[in-house]
Amino acid sequence: MITIAVDCMGGDHGPSVTLPACTRFLDQHPDVQLILVGLPESLAGYNHARAVLVHCTEVVTMDDPLEVALRRKKDSSMRVAITQVKDGAAQAVVSAGNTGALMAISRYILKTLEGIDRPAIAGQIPNAKGGATTVLDMGANVDCSAAHLLQFAVMGSALVSVLSGQENPSVGLLNIGEEAIKGNEVIKKAGELLRSAGQAGDLNFVGNVEGNDIFKGTADIVVCDGFVGNVALKASEGLAKMIVDFLKKEFSRNIFTKMAALTAYPVISALKKRMDHRRYNGGALLGLRGLVFKSHGSADELAFGYALGRAYDAARNHLLDQVRVRITHASQLLCEAPPLTEPVITG
Repeated sequence: MITIAVDCMGGDHGPSVTLPACTRFLDQHPDVQLILVGLPESLAGYNHARAVLVHCTEVVTMDDPLEVALRRKKDSSMRVAITQVKDGAAQAVVSAGNTGALMAISRYILKTLEGIDRPAIAGQIPNAKGGATTVLDMGANVDCSAAHLLQFAVMGSALVSVLSGQENPSVGLLNIGEEAIKGNEVIKKAGELLRSAGQAGDLNFVGNVEGNDIFKGTADIVVCDGFVGNVALKASEGLAKMIVDFLKKEFSRNIFTKMAALTAYPVISALKKRMDHRRYNGGALLGLRGLVFKSHGSADELAFGYALGRAYDAARNHLLDQVRVRITHASQLLCEAPPLTEPVITG
């Protein structure tokens, strides 16, 4: 039985989305138990044979400063849900709440793995090969050193290996060109570290990649700082929506375009499904001593269900153990990396 804790109050919609998504997920997965954390009045009346209700008295809002979320709201749904993982009651936790607060509280409660200084958010962006490119970091760390990027690559390799079954997924370093001489000093140093890791057998490093390679699927994993990664994620979501809206508009202009739409419907449906960002919802917060998954704050029932699915797959396939193994294997190179500064967590 896989047990997942859920912050039912997080996100733009809270229980109106999380509870129906949890019911649907439980019905589809007979080997899952959910610990639902929320305000008593929000959980009142909810009932499922494999759902345990845990009450809290506070909620972290989407605009709460980190100080408020971490120091003052000690009985928030987010914090109580994360504590379920620390206490061993759950194997993973899912929240659609404030990203900065989730990262800060998770790091405070669960701590980081030995050899990892900064947790990173690993998310997926659909690519032309029919799958998705895993990108990290996607917004947890605005400023990163070369050593951070090496850590992200090691953890991302474990994630993709576990969830996709690829024993040695390829890793690319996001840059302004493929040549090793391009990029700022941090990127150049990161390239050196990643090449050394590749030569040591710790990574399958394929070199620098550019922004369009994310969508081409040139590498299974693309490593970058959180500022760039978050911009890439939001840009891909905006592009997908623009294309879908454009097709809807163009095919509804007149009777002829509507007839053309009927003919092309299977292709349009396939394209819409491929580009639907909801199917890739659920970013893993890697580097913690517990499994934490971040759903989009605006997620609907379908999207939140996919986030639950990613947490389920990670727990079922022992992702945490695989991350530890990869970190241990690369420990010498990680120890040789330059000293790191304190983290900067985005909101």
